[in-house]
Amino acid sequence: MASRTALSTLPKTCCFCPPQLSLDPPSPEWACPLGSKDLDGEEGPWRGSSGLPPADCFPGLWRQDVGLDCKGSPEGAEARAWTVFYYNLLQSCLQQAGLPETQDRSQVPRTGCPGAEVTLCVLGPPNTFLSVLLEGGVQSPGEYAQVPHPLPPKGQRPDPATSQNTHQPWLPSAFHGASCYPLVGMGSQSNCPPMTREPGLEVKMAGDTETSLASHLSPLPTGNLLLCLSPSWLTKVPAPRQPGEATLMVSKAVSFHPGGLTFLDDFVPPRRATYFLAGLGPGPGWGRETAELARNLTCPTGATAELARLLEDRLLMRRLLSQQGGVAVPATLAFTYKPPGLLRGGDASPGLHLVELSGKEGQETLVKEEVGAFLHSEALGSASQVAVKLSGWRWLGRQTLRLHPRAEPDTVVSTVMALLEKLEEEESIVVEAMCPPAQLPFPDGPLSGPQLAVRICAMVCRTQGDRPLLSKVLCGVGRGDRPLRHQNTLPRTLAAALAQCGLTEAAQVEVVRQRVKTAAEAALAAVLALEAGLSAEQRGGRQARTDFLGVDLALTVVGRQLTPVVLKLNCGLCLEACGVLEGLWAAPRPARAAAAEAEAAAAAPLVETMLRRSAHCLMEGKQLLVIGAGGTSKKFVWEAARHYGLKLHVVDADPNHFASQLVHTFIHFDVTEHRKDEENAHLLAEQVRARGLQLDGCFSFWDDCLVLTALLCQELGLPCSPPAAMCLAKQKSHTQLHLLRHQGPPWPAPSLHAVPCCPLQSEADVERAIHQVPLPGVMKLEFGSGAVGVKLVKDGPQCREHFTRISRDLQGETDYPGIGLGWGNAMLLMEFVEGTEHDVDLVVFGGQLLAAFVSDNGPTRLPGFTETAACMPTRLAPEQEAQMVQAAFRCCLGCGLLNGVFNVELKLTGSGPKLIEINPRMGGFYLRNWILELYGVDLLLASAMVACGLRPALPPRPQARGHLAGVMCVLSQHLQVLSSAAARDALQALHDQGLLHYNLLEESLVPGKYEEPFCNVACSGRTPEEACHRLLGLCQGLGIDGPNYPVAHFLSHFK
Repeated sequence: MASRTALSTLPKTCCFCPPQLSLDPPSPEWACPLGSKDLDGEEGPWRGSSGLPPADCFPGLWRQDVGLDCKGSPEGAEARAWTVFYYNLLQSCLQQAGLPETQDRSQVPRTGCPGAEVTLCVLGPPNTFLSVLLEGGVQSPGEYAQVPHPLPPKGQRPDPATSQNTHQPWLPSAFHGASCYPLVGMGSQSNCPPMTREPGLEVKMAGDTETSLASHLSPLPTGNLLLCLSPSWLTKVPAPRQPGEATLMVSKAVSFHPGGLTFLDDFVPPRRATYFLAGLGPGPGWGRETAELARNLTCPTGATAELARLLEDRLLMRRLLSQQGGVAVPATLAFTYKPPGLLRGGDASPGLHLVELSGKEGQETLVKEEVGAFLHSEALGSASQVAVKLSGWRWLGRQTLRLHPRAEPDTVVSTVMALLEKLEEEESIVVEAMCPPAQLPFPDGPLSGPQLAVRICAMVCRTQGDRPLLSKVLCGVGRGDRPLRHQNTLPRTLAAALAQCGLTEAAQVEVVRQRVKTAAEAALAAVLALEAGLSAEQRGGRQARTDFLGVDLALTVVGRQLTPVVLKLNCGLCLEACGVLEGLWAAPRPARAAAAEAEAAAAAPLVETMLRRSAHCLMEGKQLLVIGAGGTSKKFVWEAARHYGLKLHVVDADPNHFASQLVHTFIHFDVTEHRKDEENAHLLAEQVRARGLQLDGCFSFWDDCLVLTALLCQELGLPCSPPAAMCLAKQKSHTQLHLLRHQGPPWPAPSLHAVPCCPLQSEADVERAIHQVPLPGVMKLEFGSGAVGVKLVKDGPQCREHFTRISRDLQGETDYPGIGLGWGNAMLLMEFVEGTEHDVDLVVFGGQLLAAFVSDNGPTRLPGFTETAACMPTRLAPEQEAQMVQAAFRCCLGCGLLNGVFNVELKLTGSGPKLIEINPRMGGFYLRNWILELYGVDLLLASAMVACGLRPALPPRPQARGHLAGVMCVLSQHLQVLSSAAARDALQALHDQGLLHYNLLEESLVPGKYEEPFCNVACSGRTPEEACHRLLGLCQGLGIDGPNYPVAHFLSHFK
């Protein structure tokens, strides 16, 4: 609070910006060209009206003899000039970032699995999208494909520098000398074209010269982030199942890879885009072709001409933001001529006055009245100048602005009248307040020299659930008496810019950052709300959404507080500035690297959104067979399937299951007797064939049905982990004993994490186990789930008593449905290990670990081990977290689980992680929802993709967007609270408002003999302490906390 007060009570001796003003230069001499950025000149690679790009503007040495022509799509001279220009621009950007030159490997077309691989396609200036391109190469590098080496023509000696596998010029040095890598399937192997391995293969190269290919192959990363330098490299193909829409195919592109490596590639067959992002705007180049390519695509689209026109409409966005609470915009007067529908009517906006003109003639009287009233209004504060300019799509980068003293209304009127002649329909003349830059106090007094001005640029991205997230703030600093533009200032971090202007205290800088964050995220929220009300035609397509936004802001003083004022929204210039700043750190540097603030990629959340939307694109319309419909806790499955466009066919034993009305097909089949799984798998396969179901995959999220699912997949030839692996993971004692025998190599071996145990099927087994397993121990059902029947046993008599009780009470499925009794009621005794308990949720594809999420559990309720509390992300140290992930992954591999989403329960002991059990399906209870909330990764969608043989489109190291802490409610302690309909309604209402996370796990309010959680209640926070504090207050207010259920004690384990 002290730092906030210090910032908000600035000394009176300094001259500050009046409220509600724009950051435009105050000098009256300026009459400069207006760019697409602010009131300050052209910004772009061209000048003048020529349709050709500038020549000879890139100093540097790189190869020019590269294959920029796309076969079957010839370009005219002008289009070719732009392609060459953008290729050279890319090389210049890479050169300045210290990254290697693009290597041309287009002579050997790339193959892949059409329709089964992520393809993130960008069409636009490389400098604009550099941040996205580099980050995309890191997050989605693709797989390693085997590609033949070209040999020289017959009679010509091979060049020793390029003929050997260890010296291929287009291979990164890290791959030199490597053996051939297999192509890890993006789909099932039957869907992918086979890689050619015959020696002496003949292919047609450029110039129709026959070239022999070597018999050996080289590993080449496919690359999923593709930059197209020409619209001719792309083709739209009508989509037969979506009338009016088209599929976008990529024939040629520059692919991006980790470390900034780039390759010029041809694709045969063309790759199908799963996400398209284009640079759009008026001016020279291929704007019209780009606009047409982006319109009405079947794949997700991050920009269309229709959306760009809305975002670049300064007046429309200013009105939209002025109506948004908490967002300040400059005081503005606008004269509109036949305005678009979105500007007509509506509520009045504070600080923004729109005057609709009936015509362009005879308006002088009206203009005089409105300008006079505006210049004398309090909205302008102490502004001494105003700017006048035209606003509209065709004026971006083409016009001039006029600055006039506020005290001279006649000159303002004259300028407005002169511009009125140029006005066309849906365009406006804008008069807005000007302000000098805010002057910050220097600790040692003001510096000599010209006053400095600061431009703030915020990048904000759309994340999971359409939530805006600020990804980066950067600034430009320059002389206050000259125009400030993105392309005439060096971008720097907010802390560096404010320090240069005198504000150095970290707490005060953080206050400014939080205010910028609030304003920028509110701006994107307003844009997303506007888009939600638009038709597909108005957006430019069913799949068109704004996924990122650049927000320009000025710091002004309102009520003696520094307040960010939104000047303008843009589609690319802020992103370009981020790329320039990040380019400083793209290449390796000495130990004195930049701060984490500068190194963090502004485009990281954008690329995550691109990957997430690509996954939706790949899975839309997929048909999956789901074995077992589950219970109340799995209701989210059916809603999510509808959201993703999945066609589910469900098999379940209950003919009246609520899911029967929510899926494409419901098959009634008794799947509860799991000792007949092999027979049932054969019968189910016959039913599937008889119904003519064309399945893409088959999976289950229900414990009891996992082995049956694997057997059925084997019958139908669908991807899945082997049935033997599923059986091994399902039977807990077999899991531990198998891993104990798995001594390696490699080392560390899974045996390090296994725990001694003994299976129990008879009283004689109990007697033997008492002498084999160290006590105290844990007795549990061999095939059980949900902690039912689990108990801490301290000695022999307790072992015998608990075995007898379970053998009597839980004999079959009807005694306690859904906990695995269809497999029988065998038990096991395992050693009790001390330590903290954790869940590790893994996504594994082709034996590769794609993602891992670690959560912490609070103390269990002994002796039954019922879960009490949990938090995510883990509070473990990074090294311990890595140990947990590797232990979980090692145990899965040791059991043969190579494809799927797995939940592994472990304890972290003094000697390292120890395995409790493996659940070979996605985590239960709240875990899927928590991971989706924090990381934007949906384990359900990942499970479905793996089931279809598709590699899940996941960021390699997703960062949590906050913290969650939650507690379980159990009927033995909370029946009175939960029996109240008002209390349950209150929980649901708070969940709907986003104030807590409420996961209902059971429907029945009848307590059972064995304790199970009824629901989970969680709170979020920016820090784990904040999340726990909110949760404790909520539990105390709702009566969840109590002497016999001390929530504070449970949460204390997360410190």
